Amino acid sequence: MEIDIKRLARLAKLKFTPEEEEKYAAQMANIVAMVEKLPDLDASGPLIDPDNPMEFRKDEVEKKYSRDELLANAPEVQAGCVVVPKTVAE
Repeated sequence: MEIDIKRLARLAKLKFTPEEEEKYAAQMANIVAMVEKLPDLDASGPLIDPDNPMEFRKDEVEKKYSRDELLANAPEVQAGCVVVPKTVAE
């Protein structure tokens, strides 16, 4: 499987040197090869372990960050809102 590291980097807005591209391409190829070796999951029986049930946390609103702190991470902000590329044609 050929992995286009340049395309992935562009989508993730990352910049790599040619040496880094080569290194990460090899690492991604190793990851894909490892995943391809994983055995298929037998889905004929229950997929949830009855001895280890999931416990959900209580859904509570927590205010951890201020609006200004969150907007500080956005690449572009106007009038207190994150500016995103236009996705719908008029």
